[in-house]
Amino acid sequence: DSIFFRDGVRRIDFVLSYVDDLNKEWEKKLERRKEFESNLQKAGLELETEDKKESEDGKIFFVKIHAPWEVLITYAEVLNIKVPIKENDIPSMVENPLDCVLSPLRLPEKVMHPEPDYFTAPFSKDKQELYLINDESTFFSPSMRNRIVNYILTRCPYGTEEGKKKFGIKRLLNNGTYTAAYPLHDCQYWKKASDPNCDSERYTLYMEWARFLRFYKEQPLDLIRKYYGEKIGIYFAWLGFYTEMLFLAAVVGLICFLYGLFTMDENMSSKEICDPAIGGEIIMCPLCDRECEYWRLNTTCESSQYSHLFDNVATLFFAIFMGIWVTLFLEFWKRRQARLKYEWDLVDFEEEQQQLQLRPEYEAKCTQKKKNPVTQEMEPYLPLTSQAMRFCISGATVLFWVSLIIASMIAVIVYRLAVYAAFASLMENTQTLQPISGLLTPQLATSVTASCLNFIIIMILNFFYERIAIWITDMEIPRTHMEYENRLTMKMFLFQFVNYYSSCFYVAFFKGKFVGYPGAYTYMFNRWRNEECDPAGCLIELTTQLTIVMAGKQIWGNIQEAIVPWICNWWGRRKARNNPENLYSRWEQDHDLQTFGALGLFYEYLEMVIQFGFITLFVASFPLAPLLALMNNILEIRVDSWKLTTQYRRPVAAKAHSIGVWQEILNGMAILSVVTNAFIVAFTSDMIPRLVYYYAYSENEDSPMSGYINSSLSVFLISDFPERNEPKENPENFVICRLVYRDYRYPPDHERKYFHTMQFWHILAAKLAFIIIMEHVVFIVKFFVAWMIPDVPADVKAKIKREKYLTQKILHEYELEKLKERL
Repeated sequence: DSIFFRDGVRRIDFVLSYVDDLNKEWEKKLERRKEFESNLQKAGLELETEDKKESEDGKIFFVKIHAPWEVLITYAEVLNIKVPIKENDIPSMVENPLDCVLSPLRLPEKVMHPEPDYFTAPFSKDKQELYLINDESTFFSPSMRNRIVNYILTRCPYGTEEGKKKFGIKRLLNNGTYTAAYPLHDCQYWKKASDPNCDSERYTLYMEWARFLRFYKEQPLDLIRKYYGEKIGIYFAWLGFYTEMLFLAAVVGLICFLYGLFTMDENMSSKEICDPAIGGEIIMCPLCDRECEYWRLNTTCESSQYSHLFDNVATLFFAIFMGIWVTLFLEFWKRRQARLKYEWDLVDFEEEQQQLQLRPEYEAKCTQKKKNPVTQEMEPYLPLTSQAMRFCISGATVLFWVSLIIASMIAVIVYRLAVYAAFASLMENTQTLQPISGLLTPQLATSVTASCLNFIIIMILNFFYERIAIWITDMEIPRTHMEYENRLTMKMFLFQFVNYYSSCFYVAFFKGKFVGYPGAYTYMFNRWRNEECDPAGCLIELTTQLTIVMAGKQIWGNIQEAIVPWICNWWGRRKARNNPENLYSRWEQDHDLQTFGALGLFYEYLEMVIQFGFITLFVASFPLAPLLALMNNILEIRVDSWKLTTQYRRPVAAKAHSIGVWQEILNGMAILSVVTNAFIVAFTSDMIPRLVYYYAYSENEDSPMSGYINSSLSVFLISDFPERNEPKENPENFVICRLVYRDYRYPPDHERKYFHTMQFWHILAAKLAFIIIMEHVVFIVKFFVAWMIPDVPADVKAKIKREKYLTQKILHEYELEKLKERL
C-alpha cells in the first residue's frame, strides 16, 4: 500500500494503466505507447512499469510516473504557481464571543488549518533562495504535483497519424491505448498509511468530514483544498454556505406553516364550505360533460381546510421575506468568496490566464492557423463559416429537445384532462371510494398521478439529453476549458429549467384560468374540457406538484450519487477481496474505483441550482420547501464528501476563484423569483379576492368574511345547459348549479347574464396593482441591501494590500542584494 516507486524515495504522482489485448489494433497501440512514454521521459518525467503478472487479475500493466524537482520548478513557473516566501504576520481576526457556544461544531485546529498561513509569490526558477524551501520532496503539495503532471500529459505528443500531429492523454484514453490515468489517494480511507512519510490526509478527511455522524460539524475547507484543489474546495464552501443560509429560511418557513396549521379552524372560507347549512346546500355544476353528476360543495371540506395551510396571510409575508433572503444569500456569498480568494492565494489568479490555454482537442481539430494579436504567435483557429454551421446545428438540437419537453408537458395535460373526467365520474358515482373521497378530490387525484407521471418523463428526458448536450458541445469545438464549461452549463441549465419547472408553471399560471363557463366551456383540441381548480383554489395542487417533483428529484439524486458507485465498486473489487491485502497495491485499489470525471462538479452544481429554483421561484406555494432543501443538503454534503473520499479515484487538482457562470444564473433566478411569487400570490392563491371582499363587498360587520363563498361562486341555470354538457341524470331535479372555481358572473335573471360582474374587474385590478407594488417594494429593498453590503470585507481588502506591499518589498530587497553581489 505504498505511494512510492520501488526505491521507496520517489513519489508516484500519476498512474497510467493499459491492457495488452492481442487484437488487430495491438501493434498500433503498442507503437503509440512507446512514442508517448518516450516523449514523457524526454520532458523529464521518470517512469516505472509494473508488469501484468504483478497485477491482481494478471491482465493490467501499470505505468507509475514521478516528476523530479527540475520538472516541477520548470512547470511551476509556466503555470504561475504561488509558493511561500514568508510566514504571514497579520494578526488573525478578533475572537468571536460565540466561540464557546459554537465549540461543539468546531473541528480540531490541525484539521481545519493543516499548514501555516504564508505570504506567497509566483514561482521563478531564478529566485529559488527567496522561497521557503525546507524539503524539495514536500515543497510542492501532492495536488500541485498531480496538476503539473496532468498538464504535461495533456500536451505530450505520441506521433503523426493521417498527416496530423496527435497528442494528449485524453485522446489515448478515448482510443483505448490506455484504460485509465489518475493520481493516487495517499492511503486507504479507513486506516492510516504505515509509511511515516505519508500524511494520510484521505483518512483524516474520511474520519472528520465524510461520515454522516459528523453532519453537525464545520467542513475542513483548507484540508479539502489542499487534497483536492481549489475548484472542489470552492464547491464545498458554496454548498456549506448555502446550507447555513437555508437554516434561516427553513425556520421562517416552518413558522409560516405552523401559523396556517394553528389558524386552520378559524378560516371562514373552509367553515362555510364544511357547514351543512351553507356548503351542504350549494349544488355544484358537474366536473365533466354528460357522465358526471351534480354534487354538493361540502364534499370538498377537507381539501379546503388543508389548502389554508399554504394559502394564508403568512404566505405573502414569506414570499416577500424570501425575495430579501435570496439577496442576502448572494451578497454574503460574494463576501465569503472574497475571503477564500485571499486565504487560498487566488487574488491575482486570473481565470483567463489559466483558461485561455487552448483545449488540446481544439488544437488537434483546428488545422488552420492565424497570428494571435496579443502574443504575436501562430495558433490554430476555427473558420467563421465552420463556427456558424456548428452553432446552427447545436441551436436546432437544443430547440428540438426543448420542444420535446413542451410536447411531453402537453401530453401530460391531455392525460390530466382525460383522467380528470374519469376520476370525477368514478368518485361521484361509486360509494366504495367514500372513505377517502373527502380528502382525495378528483382534482387532487388527477394532480398526484399526473405529477408522478411528469416526474418519470422528466427523468427519462434528462437521461438522454445529458448525452446529447455533451455531444453537441464537443461538436462546437470550444476554444478553452472555460468556454466549454460555460457553453455546456447554459445548454444543460436551459433544458433542465424547462424540464423541471414547466409543469409547475402550468399549474401556477395556466390551470383553471381558461375554463369558460357552462354552455361555453373551453376545450383542448376540441375534445377535452379544460381543467378547473378546486373550489379552494389551485395552490394546494401547485404544492402537491412541487413536493412530488422536488422530493422525488432529491431521493433519486442521492440514490444515483451514493448507491450506484458503491454497487459498481463492490462488484469491481469482488475478485480482489480473495487476495491477501499486501498483494493489492495502492494503484490497483484506486484503479478499481469510479472516475470522478471533468464534469463531476458540473452535475453537483446543476443539482443544487435546480433545487435553488424550487425554493425561490415557487416558495409562496410551499413554505416548507426550504426545510426540505435544508434536510437534503445536510445529507448532500456528507454524501458528496463520502463518495469523493471513498468511492472515486482522486480527481486531478484544478484552480478556480469563484463558482463561475453559476453566480450569474443564481442572480437571474433571484430576480425571476420575485416576479413568479408575486404572480402566485395574486393569481394562484385566494388572498386578493378575499381582501377585496373584506374591504369592498362584505355586509356583515361582526364577521366580515361570512358570505364570501356564496359571493364568489357564480350561479348557472341548468336549463341553459347545451346537450353536449348536460348530465345524463338529474334525479333531484336541481334548477341551478354553481361554478366549481372562483368566477364572478351575473346570474341568469340579469340583463347581462353570464358576463363578468364589476367585482371580477375590481379583483383583477387589485391583483395587477398588488403585483406592481410587491415587485417594486421587493426590488427596491433587494437593490438597497445589495448596495449596502460591500462585496469584499474591509479587513480582507487591508490584508490584500498588506500582502502586496510586503511581497513587493521582499522582492525588491532580494533584487538589491543580487545587484550588490554582482557589483
